[in-house]
Amino acid sequence: MSPVFPMLTVLSMFYYMCLRRRARTATRGEMNSRRAIESNTRALPINVEIVQYAKEVLDFSSHYGSENSMSYTMWNLAGIPNVYPSSGDFTQTAVFRTYGTWWDRCPSARLPFTRTPPTFCSQDYVELAYEEPVYPTAVHILETYHPGAVVRILACSANPYSQNPPAEVRWEILWSEAPTKVNGPQARQFTPCIKQINFPTNLIRLEVNSSLLDYYTELDAVVLHGVKERPVLSLKASMIDMNDIDEDEDEEKYGCGMDTLNKQFSVVTLREWPTNGYFDKLPYELIQLILSHLTVPDLCRLAQTCKLLYQHCCDPLQYIHLSLQPYWARINDTSLEYLQSRCTLIQWLNLSWTGNRGAISVSGFSRFLKVCGSELVRLELSCGHFLNETCLEVITEMCPNLQELNLSSCDKIPPQAFNHIAKVGSLKRLILYRTKVEQTALLSILNFCSELQHLSLGSCVMIEDYDLIASMMGAKCKKLRSLDLWRCKNITENGIAELASGCQLLEELDLGWCPTLQSSTGCFTNLARKLPNLQKLFLTANRSVCDTDIEELAASCTRLRQLDILDTPRNTEFLCHFYQEVNLTH
Repeated sequence: MSPVFPMLTVLSMFYYMCLRRRARTATRGEMNSRRAIESNTRALPINVEIVQYAKEVLDFSSHYGSENSMSYTMWNLAGIPNVYPSSGDFTQTAVFRTYGTWWDRCPSARLPFTRTPPTFCSQDYVELAYEEPVYPTAVHILETYHPGAVVRILACSANPYSQNPPAEVRWEILWSEAPTKVNGPQARQFTPCIKQINFPTNLIRLEVNSSLLDYYTELDAVVLHGVKERPVLSLKASMIDMNDIDEDEDEEKYGCGMDTLNKQFSVVTLREWPTNGYFDKLPYELIQLILSHLTVPDLCRLAQTCKLLYQHCCDPLQYIHLSLQPYWARINDTSLEYLQSRCTLIQWLNLSWTGNRGAISVSGFSRFLKVCGSELVRLELSCGHFLNETCLEVITEMCPNLQELNLSSCDKIPPQAFNHIAKVGSLKRLILYRTKVEQTALLSILNFCSELQHLSLGSCVMIEDYDLIASMMGAKCKKLRSLDLWRCKNITENGIAELASGCQLLEELDLGWCPTLQSSTGCFTNLARKLPNLQKLFLTANRSVCDTDIEELAASCTRLRQLDILDTPRNTEFLCHFYQEVNLTH
C-alpha cells in the first residue's frame, strides 16, 4: 500500500471530527438561542434584577400616628411611594415617635446602660416584608422630610410567608453607619452601598437614630433590588475596606459573638500556665474595674485567655447592669441559660427587641427570671413579642424589688394579663406605650402602685374612660413626676382638673393629640396654675390653644423648658414675647 493512503485516511478522519464538532457547536448554540427566546417569552431570566416595594409592614418600635389611623404611621411604608419626590410634611408618610436629644434631657429620661458597644446607636426600627426572596443588590430609601436618621439596614434569612419556619433565623447587616447630620430637610433617595450576603431574603429591617435631627424624619417607601440567583462576588466587592470592619464582623471571624456565648462561657478546660504574669500582683477589685469597661462579647473573648481572667469574666459583679439589646439578633434560650450563673446579682436588665420569631421561649424566659430576678430593679422588655400572661406573672412573682418596667410596644400581651402588674407595689416607672392594657387592669395598678413617679400610657387605645383613670391618679399617685397621655381620645377638663389637683409634683405632661380638651373650659389655664413645677408640656395639634393659655403658662410655669404647640393657632408676636419670658429649649 502506498504511503499516501494512510496520510489521506488520517486527514479524512481529522476533517470528519472537525465537521462533527462544528455540528455539535452549532446545535448547542441553536438550542441555547431557542431556550433564551423561550425564556424571554415565558419568564424573566433568573439573573435579571427584580425591583420590589414592601408588601407589608411586619413590626416596628414606635410611630407618630394613631393605632386607628394611617396618618404618620409605619404602615405607610407598604406599597409604592405616596409622596416622593415631593418634599415636606405629609400625613401619608411613616414617622417615628421622637427626634432630637430633648427626650434624653426631660424629667422622664432614663439612665443609659453602660457597656453599650459604640457601634450600636439604634433608637427605633421597622421591619418590612417583600413578595419575592432575592439576593439584595441595592436598597433605596425614599426620605421625604429631614433625612439622615437611618443608621442600619439588615436582612433576615426567614421568609415571613413560608409555612415552615426555619430552625435557625439569621440576621445579616447590609449596611451600618453612625448618625450623620444632613444639611437641609429636602427629599432624597438614600442608596447606601450594601454588602452581598449568602442567602436570599424578603425581610428587610431599618434601624434609625434621630438624635441629630431638627425635626421628625419622614419615610415614604423602601425599594428592594435583587436577583434570584446568588451573584458571583465581584472583585470590587471582594476588596476589604478597613473602615467597614465592625464589631459584628469581628465576632463572626473569631467565633466570639453572642450566638456562641454558651460555648465560650462554658469552657472549663483552659491551658495551664505557671503564672498569670503581672495580673497576679493586681488587686482583685482593680481587675474587676478594668473589665467593667468591656462589652459583653469582649468579656467572652477575654474569658478564653487564662483561668484567672476566666474567673473574673464570670464574676456576677460584672453583670450588675446588663444590656442585651445591642445583640438582639443573637440572643436565644441558650444564651440566657448560660448567663444564669453569672447574673445572680443582676439589678438592671435590658432585653428590648430580643426573643422574637421563637428565639426566646416563655419557658426559657421564666427559667432565667426564677434564677436571676430576686435583685432585679429595672427590666426593659420593649418590643418583646414573646411575652404573654405567664411571663408577666413570673415577673411579678420573681422580681419583688422591681422599680422600673418597660413594656413599650409589647402588643401581643393580652389585656387581662396586665392585672398581674398590680402585685409589684414598689414600681416607680411603668411604660405601657402601645399596649393592650384595659381600664380595669390599669385602675388596679394605680390603686396598688402608689409609688409611681413615671407613667406612660401613650397610644393605649383600649382604655374607655381616661377621666376615671386621671381621677385615680390624682387620688393615689401623689408622687407622679411625668405622665404620657399621647393620643388618648376621651380625657376632658374634668379629668385634667382631678389630675392637676392630686399630682402637683408633675414636671412633665404629654397631652398631644387629645382632641377632647378645649381651651374654652379653662382646662389649660387651670393646669398652669396647679402645676408650677412643669418643665415639659405637650399640647400638640390642639387647635383650641389660645394666647391666654400661653400667657398663663409663662406666668405660672417659670421652670418650663419644653413646650410643643405644633399645629395650633399661634400669634407670632405673642410667642416671641413668651420665649423671652420663659427659657425654652424647644
